[in-house]
Amino acid sequence: MFWNVLITSFAGGIICLDRIFLQVMVSRPVVTGPIIGLILNDPFTGLLCGALVELLWIDRLPIGTYVPPNDSITTVIITAAAIITGNTFGHHSRELATFCILLFLPLGYVSQKMDTFVIKSNDRLSKNAVSDAEKGDVKSISRKHVQGLLRSFLATVIFIFIFLYLGLFLVFWIFPLLPLFILKALTLCYFFLPMLGVAVAMITIKRQGMVALFCVVFVTVLMIMEFAHGFAK
Repeated sequence: MFWNVLITSFAGGIICLDRIFLQVMVSRPVVTGPIIGLILNDPFTGLLCGALVELLWIDRLPIGTYVPPNDSITTVIITAAAIITGNTFGHHSRELATFCILLFLPLGYVSQKMDTFVIKSNDRLSKNAVSDAEKGDVKSISRKHVQGLLRSFLATVIFIFIFLYLGLFLVFWIFPLLPLFILKALTLCYFFLPMLGVAVAMITIKRQGMVALFCVVFVTVLMIMEFAHGFAK
C-alpha cells in the first residue's frame, strides 16, 4: 500500500503541474481519474470518479484572482482510495466508490487553502524576479521560475501522500462497519450524484441546444459504463 500511495502522490504532483504550467487540460478530473486508474490498473473506477468530480465542480473556474477548489488533487485521492481499498477488500463496488467521493470531496476546499498559500509564497518570488530583471540577471529569473514549480509540486505531493495514506486507514476501518441501510443510501447517492452534476453543468452552459445535447451524451455514457461494469462482473 505504501508504494501505491507514494507512486500516486508523485503522479498526482506531476499532473497538477498542468494547472499552473502546461495547461493542456490533463489536470481536469475527467482526464486525471483515468490516468490514476491506469497507474493502479483500474481505469474504469478512475473514469467513474473523475467524471463525477468533473461534473460537480464544472462551474468552478480560475477567473481573475479566484482560486477554485483543487479538483485535480481531490480526484487523485478519491480514485486512488477507491481502487486501493477495493483491491484490498477483494471487490470494487458502487457503494465503495461513492463512499470515497463523499469522504474525500471536502479535501478540495482544504487544498484550495494550500494553493492560496503557495500562490502568495510565489508572489514573493515574482517580486524578486522583477528586481533581477532590472539588473539583467536572467539566470536568477530562471531559477525563481523553477523554485516556484518545485514548491507547487512538493506541496501537492506531500498533501496527496498525507491525506491519502491517512484516508485509506479511515476507509479500511469505517466501510466494513457500515450497516445495510447506509449501503443502500450510498447506492442511491451513486445515481443521484450524476443528476446533481448535470444540474450544475446546466447552469454553466449558455448556448441553446447544448444542454439537451450534454444530457443525452452523459446519459448514454453512463449507460455504457453501467453495462461495462456489469459485464466485468
